Amino acid sequence: MTNVDADVRERERVAALQRYDVLDTPPEEAFDRITRLAKSLFHPAMVTVTFLDSHRQWYKSRQGLALPDALRDTAFCNEVIRQGDTVVIEDALEDPRFATHACVAGEPHLRFFCGTPLRTRDGHAIGTLCAIDVKPRHLEPEELALFVDLAHLVMDELELRVVSSVDSLTGTLSRRTLRREAARDFLNARRQRHELSCIVFDIDHFKHINDTHGHAVGDNVLQELVSICQSNLRATDYIGRIGGEEFMIILPRTNDQAAFDVAERLRGTIERAVFNTRSGPLKITVSFGVAHSDKSVADIDALLRRADVALYGAKSAGRNRAVNFATQHLDPGLRVA
Repeated sequence: MTNVDADVRERERVAALQRYDVLDTPPEEAFDRITRLAKSLFHPAMVTVTFLDSHRQWYKSRQGLALPDALRDTAFCNEVIRQGDTVVIEDALEDPRFATHACVAGEPHLRFFCGTPLRTRDGHAIGTLCAIDVKPRHLEPEELALFVDLAHLVMDELELRVVSSVDSLTGTLSRRTLRREAARDFLNARRQRHELSCIVFDIDHFKHINDTHGHAVGDNVLQELVSICQSNLRATDYIGRIGGEEFMIILPRTNDQAAFDVAERLRGTIERAVFNTRSGPLKITVSFGVAHSDKSVADIDALLRRADVALYGAKSAGRNRAVNFATQHLDPGLRVA
């Protein structure tokens, strides 16, 4: 794998972690129950559920020995992410990778480590379930298999949360989850002085598709539309369904012109696409409203209202077009805070 491929894979891995919205959240019994069970079964000094972003490891749950959060580069768990598989170190003093590690050569004198990846359904190792001890240990194959099963339980818990937060038809974020994620990113962008934009869009004359071809064909069109959009967005962008045929895209670190360019690119791609449905090939068009979070935008709801107004402007101007709230010419009564 080239360095470029590795960098792309790492960005995708971190984006996958972010989709679970678990970093920096409070302790939860669902995860503490698993680490308690692992400590009771294997009796190590410490058990953790750990997630690793681009620069640090962070404990969602831990039992036993207290260790501080660490930079990712110095974390034992980083070796699990690097290898993408379970790592067992029976005696760290005899392992050249870790013999001089500060926590091995000094307090608390760690010796044993077992970490198994927390792997998403699309194959990204976003964290680890770890057992750590201050004395050398050996796990029998059946013990290791049980430990891996516990890691699967951690991911099952995370996946259940995702299922409840996505739209069952299109696989995009549900309206409620999208609103929550957008509000969080709005506040982060405001604190860190980053750009943030959003796009609201819907299918032109979608009712005609349903009335003419049936709702099954309409559902098929929605699914293919989402697939087109996702293939033309960055890993850090995300899309949610906010109505029957209406969707919203959040674009972190994106100014209004760049967001408009995204909308226009999507519009053209969709206009040229042929949608293969049960009733045969169909062509559709989509209208887009774009809004950017500048200093005059009070909160996420105000940003979404601006995108809605821009979408209304696109439809009023004839549909199959993208309109930027910041540059459109609307009646004064249509402008919102």
